[in-house]
This record gives sequence, C-alpha cells and structure tokens, in this order.
Amino acid sequence: MGFFSFLGRVLFASLFILSAWQMFNEFGVDGGPAAKELDSKLSFLKEHLTSKLGVVMPDVEVRKIVATTLALKGIGGILFVFGSSFGSYLLMLHLAVTSPLLYDFYNYDSGSPECFALLNEFLQSIALFGALLFFVGMKNSIPRRQHKKKAPKTKTG
Repeated sequence: MGFFSFLGRVLFASLFILSAWQMFNEFGVDGGPAAKELDSKLSFLKEHLTSKLGVVMPDVEVRKIVATTLALKGIGGILFVFGSSFGSYLLMLHLAVTSPLLYDFYNYDSGSPECFALLNEFLQSIALFGALLFFVGMKNSIPRRQHKKKAPKTKTG
C-alpha cells in the first residue's frame, strides 16, 4: 500500500513539477510566455478593482509573480511527493491565487467557446484543489503511531 501511495503522489505532483520546469526553461529576462499572458489579465484586474473600489492599485512586477508561481509549484510538488502537508498547502495556495486569475471564464459571454474552455480549465483546477484538501484531511485523520509504554518490571525481593 505504501508504494501505491508514493506512486500516486509522484503522478499527481508531476503535473506541478513538470509545469514549473517548463516555466523555468521559458522564463528568460522578461518572464517568458507566462508573464505575457498574466500581464494582460493583471492589468484588467487592476483596472476593474480600481474602478470598483476607487483606490489606485499598486503596480506589481509580473516577472516576480511568475517566479513566485514557479517556486510554489516546484517546491510544493517536490514536498508533496515526500508526503509533506506543507507541500500540499503550497500547491493549494498556488491554485487558490492563480485559478480565478488565469481562467477568467466570467469575463466572457456564457455561450462563447472561450468561456467553455476557460470554465473547463477552472473546474480542473478546482478538482486538483479538492484532491489536495482530501490529502490533507486524510493525512490529519490517520493517528500517529504511539509507542507502547513498557510495563515496569516488578522487583522481586
């Protein structure tokens, strides 16, 4: 059972680790294609929040956000392989922050093909988040091994 659990964690985390590796290879001086995609979405979000809240949102360097995302996916994936709850929390943080931003199906008409494609990707991210929640829940529900206390030997006298 232990081998299959490890294999499942490796296969699950490979999605995040390989994605982080690809982002690392494409990163370059400008943050790569991930930064280009994220830049337009962040500027739209910034304009939207500024218009709704009436407060000017600070400028955020997209390259640093991509580097943080890369680190969350890479470190979280590696820690998850070894059964660390902290790794799953890092992956959940990544999914909670990036999923609504990257898969903005809510900005498209409900019948458009773009909306369906983004909604599908968003729901897949939610499913991954649910699997991580399940892992954390199962990890916390399994009682830790307690060493049996040895009964003190009686002195015969």
